[in-house]
Amino acid sequence: MAKELLMGNEAIGLGAIHAGVSLVSGYPGTPSTEILETVARHNNDGRIHIEWSVNEKAALEVAAGGAYAGARTLVTMKQVGLNVASDPLMSLAYVGVKGGMVIVAADDPGPISSQTEQDTRHFGAFSKLPVFDPSSPEEAYEMVEDAFEYSEKYGTPVLLRPTTRVCHGCATVELKEEATRKEPEGFLKDTSRWVIFPRLSYQNHMKIEKRNVELSHVFSSYRYNTVEGKADSRKGIATGGISYAYTREAVPEEIRLLRVGTPHPFPEDLAVSFLEGLDEVLVIEELDPVIETELLKIAGKYHLPVNIKGKLTGDTRNAGENSTESVREDLGRFVPEFMAWGQTERVAAEEMPSLPVRPPVLCAGCPHRASFYAVKQAAKGRKAVFSGDIGCYTLGNSKPLDMVDTCLCMGADVTIAQGLHIIEPETVNFAFIGDSTFFASGLTGVINAVYNQTDIVLVVLDNSTTAMTGHQPHPGTGKTMMGEVAAKVSIEKILEGIGVSRIVKADPLNLNEAVEAVKEVMDEAGVRVVIFKSPCIAITRPTARYHVSADSCTFCRQCIRELGCPAIVIENGKAVIEPSLCSGCGICAQVCKFNAIQEVDHDE
Repeated sequence: MAKELLMGNEAIGLGAIHAGVSLVSGYPGTPSTEILETVARHNNDGRIHIEWSVNEKAALEVAAGGAYAGARTLVTMKQVGLNVASDPLMSLAYVGVKGGMVIVAADDPGPISSQTEQDTRHFGAFSKLPVFDPSSPEEAYEMVEDAFEYSEKYGTPVLLRPTTRVCHGCATVELKEEATRKEPEGFLKDTSRWVIFPRLSYQNHMKIEKRNVELSHVFSSYRYNTVEGKADSRKGIATGGISYAYTREAVPEEIRLLRVGTPHPFPEDLAVSFLEGLDEVLVIEELDPVIETELLKIAGKYHLPVNIKGKLTGDTRNAGENSTESVREDLGRFVPEFMAWGQTERVAAEEMPSLPVRPPVLCAGCPHRASFYAVKQAAKGRKAVFSGDIGCYTLGNSKPLDMVDTCLCMGADVTIAQGLHIIEPETVNFAFIGDSTFFASGLTGVINAVYNQTDIVLVVLDNSTTAMTGHQPHPGTGKTMMGEVAAKVSIEKILEGIGVSRIVKADPLNLNEAVEAVKEVMDEAGVRVVIFKSPCIAITRPTARYHVSADSCTFCRQCIRELGCPAIVIENGKAVIEPSLCSGCGICAQVCKFNAIQEVDHDE
């Protein structure tokens, strides 16, 4: 065995490899992205099939097919991705699998990089699937193999729910030898098992309920479900996931501590033994009161006279992520004799210097800035609504662009624009969508718009990558995650195929061309599409650079006021372009009406 310092996502990826995984599919999304990428980096012999699927639903269904054939499969996504995959997930829970199948849905308390703070533990209960909730990278590494074992033993998919601090935290992990990968048996035809009919679902539902009762007993002796501390304590703490790590640092030894590593099915027998003899319990967990609710049920079921406190009672916060400091505060209120210690820690933290505020902003030279600006100029003086989507280009909502009026979820820009048009037909409704999001979830909305004859202008921001999550390939890039060259799927041809007859293309970095392209289609009827195609600067950096001529600059601030490019700064009352940030897109030069911004001579 060897020890390595690993990020939590790396630990999960290596855990899957060492458990003998044969197929890994997923869709990128913080905080889960690095799991699949870790498997790809260590897939030197190519024995593991790895793919970025077009969305989470497709990823889960691909992995299900592999598991039907007897292979161990892994699916990766973030918590909102599980919403997309929920349709096959609910049915798959009833059908079951043959090979082990682990679904990693990384939760994002905070949220740090998500639309919501939703709690995947609820999805476990909703779908009646087992859920593993690691508290550290080391635990995550071990739990992956455990999850595969339970999945195969009980013929069910299993959810693994790491949170952001587990995914992106680092720890020394003791690595095992890679397991001998079993050759999958292959798919055996059996319509009574693999074809979901109402009668089969009814029968399997009864089996699932029986299985989960059994798992509740089994999980009571699972190594990551434990009771610690003094047996004669009158007060107890219940926790799980990353909150266990924080609690373990803060909790005094005098207090009994319940750690829940499998929130569903809940380890009932262990919970009863924990609650017996206690007067009060404080539940510390992130997001929703899952453990708290389960303990309340168990206390009522067994008539245990214990007062359970937590989110439902207002004794802990009902939103946001926990920390060691927040746990100490909660503990100080629960156990007053430890309050002074918690206050001391809090004062020390307040003495730390505050970090400078850095608002999120599009990169210098980002073609999305040019695209937004072009549409803004073309629509000037018109009543227009700009519906945005999930990606780098959500940052188009920031001043001075102010070009994202709505943002709901992936692909919703197209359909929200349709709803707005129905109610306000006199308004010009623009929908902005990136190339990766177009493939992931935009197609359905476009087809709906064409079919229902809606007047919208769809603006496709094609930068040839999945930029926000780390530049993963997608069907339009011509390359798979396995490194294979594939045919590029043409967005233009797809649009033509579904009935969009008005498509114009333009380079957003050519401002006049881009503005005219928008004006050309803005007043027409039906679904009109403008494709702005220009590569992300992080994957293709232009060689040109620009500077501001001090003699010509009048400091009208138009370049700053209208573009908000981080490469343009103010020095000594003048606009200056920071050469280390300038990528040479040239939009600022096209905006400057005094010709004060010029391309740097290559000889300079």
